[in-house]
Amino acid sequence: MGSLITFGLIVVYFGGVWKFWNGFNRTNFSQNRLFLSLLWPALMVASKSYRQNFRKALKG
Repeated sequence: MGSLITFGLIVVYFGGVWKFWNGFNRTNFSQNRLFLSLLWPALMVASKSYRQNFRKALKG
């Protein structure tokens, strides 16, 4: 059961990376694409501006 949850979390993480990477051009950001894509879970918690831009990237 624990390995299934871990697998699910990994899928969600890499899905978020993929969606943000592909929608990056819709955000207000102009650089640090890799950094912002890889740290999306922490930035979602820490920054309201990032949450808004993440939603823009996903809407594509």
